[in-house]
Amino acid sequence: MSNYIAIMAGGIGSRFWPASTADRPKQFLDILGVGKSLIRLTYERCAKIVPPDHVLVVTNQRYKALVQEHIPEMPERNILCEPSMNNTGPCVAYTALHIAADDKDAVFAVVPSDHVILKEDEYLKRLNQAFDFAGKETAIVTLGIQPTRPDTGYGYIEVSAEARYEEIMKVKAFKEKPDVDTAQKYLDAGNYFWNAGIFIWSVNTILSAFRQNAPGITDVLEADAGKFGSSEEQDYINQIYPNTENISVDYAILERADNVYTIPADIGWSDLGTWTSLHAFMDKNENQTVVVGANTKLIDTTNSLIRSDSRKVVVIKGLENYIVVDEPDALLIYPKSDEQEIKQVVKSLG
Repeated sequence: MSNYIAIMAGGIGSRFWPASTADRPKQFLDILGVGKSLIRLTYERCAKIVPPDHVLVVTNQRYKALVQEHIPEMPERNILCEPSMNNTGPCVAYTALHIAADDKDAVFAVVPSDHVILKEDEYLKRLNQAFDFAGKETAIVTLGIQPTRPDTGYGYIEVSAEARYEEIMKVKAFKEKPDVDTAQKYLDAGNYFWNAGIFIWSVNTILSAFRQNAPGITDVLEADAGKFGSSEEQDYINQIYPNTENISVDYAILERADNVYTIPADIGWSDLGTWTSLHAFMDKNENQTVVVGANTKLIDTTNSLIRSDSRKVVVIKGLENYIVVDEPDALLIYPKSDEQEIKQVVKSLG
């Protein structure tokens, strides 16, 4: 039995505008200022768990060249290109069918391309634990992150008291992003975890789950299943994939299946979903301000995030709780408290 990891890298990351754009989404950016993009960091982490040729990237076809730029050693065959953005449900089913064509007994993990994991050793331990469990049991496995605050930006996993062995716990329910009062109740209850979007299953388990709970997706994809693993796979996917339902794997499978388990994982995780979450994650100066790549002169500027790759000097005075992102084609100056509006603002720009 072989283990694989599929990196999901098809999102646009509109909440990180103007650094993240449709042409170069945030997974391809050095958002942390460390000299490597988020997808590069993810790939290097994955290659420590499984053989490098067992790491795949699933992305939109428009980003294939970017994947090759950031992971030049990846075989072209390992880059799965979606012709349309149909959410994570069809994406996972396609990945499972692609892997199964080569290895019908494989176990694979699905991981986001744009998350940060600080405690890498613990991450490797928990993922290997999940691989082992998913290989032995007909189980859908998630990594659950211990919540540290009543965050309203994450989905939650509710677990029951039952445990299969060690720390692996049966999932009772998935909860949508809550309001702050509900999030506080989850935190107080102690049996809720953040849903990190990290899933592990065998190809047989997940394909059976699709055929049972979301058969419309596999009916479309398996119309001519012999194409998977052949030289005709991409042409076939280009033709039939847009006909799949636009639905997340959470809705299609996880919320409907009764064989879902979670492994609590203290892995130093952040999804870096917004500029504010990046501000919370990164080191700050004495005024609680994060500066990334900017040649700055800050005066009376507190609790803000300043990012600029420009050579010009950036002088700012009197800002509090602001996001300032300077890109060649756009400049964002926005209150942190109103950050959730940015996605809609970008849509209005056309």
